[in-house]
Amino acid sequence: MSWWGKLAGGVFGFMLGGPLGALLGGVLGHNFDKGLAGLDAEGVTDNQADQERIQTAFFTATFSVMGHVAKADGRVSPEEISQAQAIMAQMDLQPDMRRAAIDLFNQGKRRDFPLDAVLEQFRRECRRRTTLIQMFLEIQIQAAWADGRLDTAEEQLLLHICHKLGIPEFLFRQLERMIRAQQQGGSYTGDRQQQSTRSAPSLEDAYATLGVTTEASNAEIKKAYRRLMSQHHPDKLVAKGLPEEMMKVATRKTREIRKAYEAIKAARGF
Repeated sequence: MSWWGKLAGGVFGFMLGGPLGALLGGVLGHNFDKGLAGLDAEGVTDNQADQERIQTAFFTATFSVMGHVAKADGRVSPEEISQAQAIMAQMDLQPDMRRAAIDLFNQGKRRDFPLDAVLEQFRRECRRRTTLIQMFLEIQIQAAWADGRLDTAEEQLLLHICHKLGIPEFLFRQLERMIRAQQQGGSYTGDRQQQSTRSAPSLEDAYATLGVTTEASNAEIKKAYRRLMSQHHPDKLVAKGLPEEMMKVATRKTREIRKAYEAIKAARGF
């Protein structure tokens, strides 16, 4: 049974308390934050329970914080709603998971959403899995760019999220440039008609996607490409606790990284 099947069925090999447990409990009707009667951990290894706990924390934090980021400028735009739906579509979520993701997104929009507490618990659950935390941030930046711009309120909120998760500002700037380039190239929109009308990613966008400048040497470009491909490798991310359903998001990112690298290779002739 998958981690989500266990959650939906009330069969658990772990306990997820705190604000994340309260959020998910509100969605599923379980008292995660107060403990569960009849906890069934029989036959579940410590590693498996740990994996399921991280997957649950990632799913819960991703969609609730996404809702909070969408509301940062005072309103949730149709584009931001479409972006959230596009991410859910990329994951091919089952109907019950999709409903839960939408409910978490809506909880994140509430004024009393405990952002700092959610981020602190999420960081604890991930421990030192920096690539997993970075993937979480990339999804939040991607959602913020859904309407084609990053306003001041959204930027300040994302910087606050970085601070709480221990992500330096220079890395945020690099990821923001990368995702902006991908958005401008139509990489992540869920609207196929809109994607088809956008121009192909420029060479400048390709450099930004790899997080390098046009002055970078061929060796530096190759190194950046290999590092990004390793960081976004779907199997590696799932092994660290990325929910299986999010593998498609990671796969899409590796495809965009590879496309950018091939464009630069062709332009430079190496």
